[in-house]
Amino acid sequence: MSRRDTDEPSAEALFRYRLISEVASRVLRGEDRGNVVRDVAAQDHAERSGALRRVSERTLYRWLAHYKQQDFAGLVPVPRQRVERSVVLPDALLDFICTQKAEDPKASIPELLRRARETGVLKPHERADRTTVYRALKRMGKYVGRRKRRRPERDTRRFQYPHRMQMLLCDGKHFRAGITRARRVALFFLDDATRYGLHVLVGTSESASLFLRGLYQTSRCHGIADIYYLDRGPGFRAEDSFEVVRKLGALLVHGETAYPEGHGKIEKFNQTAKNDVLRGYDGRADIDPNPSALSLRLQHYLREVYNHKPHESLGGLTPYERFRADERPLRMPESDEELRSRFVLHIKRTVSADHIVSVDSVDYEIPRGHAGEKLLVHRRLLDNTLSVLHDGRLVDLHPVDLHANARARRARAPKRDNDTHNPLPPSAADLAFERDFLPVVDPDGGFDSPEE
Repeated sequence: MSRRDTDEPSAEALFRYRLISEVASRVLRGEDRGNVVRDVAAQDHAERSGALRRVSERTLYRWLAHYKQQDFAGLVPVPRQRVERSVVLPDALLDFICTQKAEDPKASIPELLRRARETGVLKPHERADRTTVYRALKRMGKYVGRRKRRRPERDTRRFQYPHRMQMLLCDGKHFRAGITRARRVALFFLDDATRYGLHVLVGTSESASLFLRGLYQTSRCHGIADIYYLDRGPGFRAEDSFEVVRKLGALLVHGETAYPEGHGKIEKFNQTAKNDVLRGYDGRADIDPNPSALSLRLQHYLREVYNHKPHESLGGLTPYERFRADERPLRMPESDEELRSRFVLHIKRTVSADHIVSVDSVDYEIPRGHAGEKLLVHRRLLDNTLSVLHDGRLVDLHPVDLHANARARRARAPKRDNDTHNPLPPSAADLAFERDFLPVVDPDGGFDSPEE
């Protein structure tokens, strides 16, 4: 009797035995073995802890073979022996990767291979498959990253548009920059068909203002996309964003909540950008945390580095080559003035008696003479300013300064000029008095007029 037969059965062995029993019992009832294995593999099975788990058809066939050969002992998991070296990879490359992995545990395998090639450890004629490196590191017990837990079953069909600018992907990636570790967010704009990095803008938070500025700059340089695919961040759910996309003549699609795989292309790009540049900004004294300076750095990364790296999903082409080779014409705006006009919204507001209108809970002063009227407020989203039409021209509005108004002298109404007003006709009381009390003398003073 082997040692595995005398030990207490493990939870994993009992789990395997339960699935094997289900398959064997249904086969004995006369069902086809292949259909039974497919049916069992498509179901969720509860473990002892209550967690749901699925097993592939290949694994079920392997367990059936082990059970047939060794009975229950064949279902007991055998721990793998840790291997310290690799038969396929050179020792120098393996030592370099292990050293780099110890210093930088979160570095990706492609990044480690690029470092090895740049430092000369991996010769130009030598080839190293990243899957082989991954398996070697895993056997050696090195950190290779966590595997994501499987989510509930849902419609996860992948899609990709055939031509450029048919769909534009946008998402924000949070990171820290500078010696102060300031919080920043980079808003990336990526073409769906070509993976071409169109634009990036950095801000302090993921807001509608940041998204609209990035959308304007992207549309000015690369044209207007047919569909904009966004996540459900605060800047993408704002009504201003919906209205601007509608005025651009495009469609807006929101990704599904709590399902990053549905936004897979931009999420994968975010991982690439984090591994290439973003994680290296944290704590560095030579990095300026100003959003404009960070935008300049990331825009250079997009134009000069990422867009010129071969992409597996593009058949080895770079995003730049794929984007330029597409013959679909870009939908460019007629002019910059016309494009800016689409980023201007019009809202109606009623002017209060003290010449105030409220927009987004902020009070703005209106020129005098419009109290009680309904005015059309022009809201320019690119610079976040307001204006109204007054005396035939647009006048910019400013928030009311309550402290200045408290010290300012009040305007007075102009005085009336009495000479400009005609006297009123005699009233009824005046007419009755003149009738009852005749004057002592007539209008001539009681003198007769001289004879002719």
